[in-house]
Amino acid sequence: MSYPLEPTPEQMRVMGDAALSFVIDHIAGLPDAPSWGNEGWEEMAARVRGSAPEDGRGLDQILADLGPAVAKSFNTAGPGYLAFIPGGGLFAAALADLIADAVNRYVGLWFPAPALATIEWSAIRWLCDVFAYPAHARGILTSGGSLSNFSAVVTARHELLGDDLRDGTIYVTEHTHHSVVKSATLAGIPAANVRRVACRDDLSMDPDGLARAIGADRAAGARPFMVVASMGTTNTGAIDPIADVIEVARGLWVHADAAYGGFFHLTERGRRALAGIEHADSITLDPHKGMFLPYGTGALLVRDGQKLRAAHSEGADTAYLQDLAADAEIPNFTEYSPELSRDFRGLRVWLPIQLHGLRAFRAALDEKLDLTERLYQGLKAIPELEIPWEPGLTIVAFRLRDADNGANRAFLDHINASKRVFLSSTMLDGRFTLRACIVSHRTHADRIDEAIEIIARAARA
Repeated sequence: MSYPLEPTPEQMRVMGDAALSFVIDHIAGLPDAPSWGNEGWEEMAARVRGSAPEDGRGLDQILADLGPAVAKSFNTAGPGYLAFIPGGGLFAAALADLIADAVNRYVGLWFPAPALATIEWSAIRWLCDVFAYPAHARGILTSGGSLSNFSAVVTARHELLGDDLRDGTIYVTEHTHHSVVKSATLAGIPAANVRRVACRDDLSMDPDGLARAIGADRAAGARPFMVVASMGTTNTGAIDPIADVIEVARGLWVHADAAYGGFFHLTERGRRALAGIEHADSITLDPHKGMFLPYGTGALLVRDGQKLRAAHSEGADTAYLQDLAADAEIPNFTEYSPELSRDFRGLRVWLPIQLHGLRAFRAALDEKLDLTERLYQGLKAIPELEIPWEPGLTIVAFRLRDADNGANRAFLDHINASKRVFLSSTMLDGRFTLRACIVSHRTHADRIDEAIEIIARAARA
């Protein structure tokens, strides 16, 4: 019999060389590739759509179809992608994923692969160390900030509300990421119990407004139990004053949504901007943002790890796992997370840090802060623009001065038509506002200077 699912070592080398060449050519071409462009996507989609083939095709044919499909998309890994919150896609992390997928070891429970589970736990512990979390802290690697925020809400709910969720209230602002409200409703908290606290002029949470909201709810018989502070909002990068929030919210669970901003804590400027985050009960991080890893890499850290475990493991019938070792010095991650089956995410965090060292990540993040100041100062010099807020981290929000929403929409389209940079927009106080976010490790000063020139030409036009 032949076993086509088991290629020989020689066949694997040929396949691997072809895939590696595809990846290297793609990365090498990123500086000159358009920052976005999905015109003609229907043709590309038609080429990859259809019934599953009964007989296979050659890898070279498949890659020939894949290349144009990749091109007809937002170039999220390129230096000109300044929209939304970019993801870098480190090459070292791609190698880690290749290894992790090939060895295909299960690390949700530590006993089947103790050393590999230790690798993942070490990566999580390194993240805890960034925020000076104590030895009894625990964490999980997730698919992203949304699942991390969900587990944080579940943990706070379990700890402070028990089984009666009807009158529990959560506090956010209008700029809190929408995944938090989604997580609350999925966790059984009525949408009407999510309170939106007023913001200050810099769009950060107003601690006095939070105090009034909590007091009013308590007086009405509700049970305030959680506050979510944004450590870098998606709209403008605003940072909620978490030290003041913690002081106001004594007795409540304070969660820091630092999916975007958290890793700037590695830098001196970031530590100043995020001062107090180390006292939060839990922290959401997205290594696929601030560590430039592939999409699908999130993290949740919880100061008191047993609270995370209690919220995700109590009442579970795991008799079929009785032959495996219990949670110990190496955590059983399934007992801290909604997931049982999952990939070996830890290697894509651990290997790049081992290979490059934290110093390389710190330097890259410092560069992004420098580039943001460069962009901010460059845009301030364009008389047609107004820049309402100084950047808290690496997002610069701006718009045409004395122009309506339609004109600003046309302004954005004019900028993006260059295809050298790609920006996105948001609505703030009913006004169409452009935003540039600098996070990719491949974005450097030359592209920011080019972006300033493109924006200036578009503003004059």
